[in-house]
Amino acid sequence: MNEDVLVTDRLALRQMTLTDVDHLMTIFTDPEAMVHYPGTKSETETKKWIQWQLGLYQQTGAGLWIVEDKETKTFLGQCGLVPQHVEGKDEVEIGYLFARHAWGNGYATEAASACRDFAINDLGQKRLISLIAPLNYPSIRVAERIGMTKEKRILTWGKEILVYSLCESS
Repeated sequence: MNEDVLVTDRLALRQMTLTDVDHLMTIFTDPEAMVHYPGTKSETETKKWIQWQLGLYQQTGAGLWIVEDKETKTFLGQCGLVPQHVEGKDEVEIGYLFARHAWGNGYATEAASACRDFAINDLGQKRLISLIAPLNYPSIRVAERIGMTKEKRILTWGKEILVYSLCESS
């Protein structure tokens, strides 16, 4: 049994396993869900994605977690804490990506808020970021709702990305 890492009023966040390939593929093969990412992912790439998360859990105590409806266990998406290297500095990103059927219900904000609180209160993070494509307005709104503000624009992964940030004191 895979225990929940974080629980909110409506959501349960748990570690990924290789049995989550089909769930994640509903997002990773959806061109609309992946419009702000380099492209869709194959089954092999999805398995590698999960393996990367499993490694992060071991190395950092965090990573991207599967987000499910707390009551029904319906798969909604992924959200969590990811190490990033931005302009020569190691950062911790709150990342989130949800299946289309889950959009517009506040799930991303609820999950990202729980991840923010976990990062600050349990992991002792003083600063968190989110890396967001400039036209990804829903993700920008989530970042703002959890207390982040736009810090700067950077060039990474061959494109312009917005850095939203939150410091513990803000």
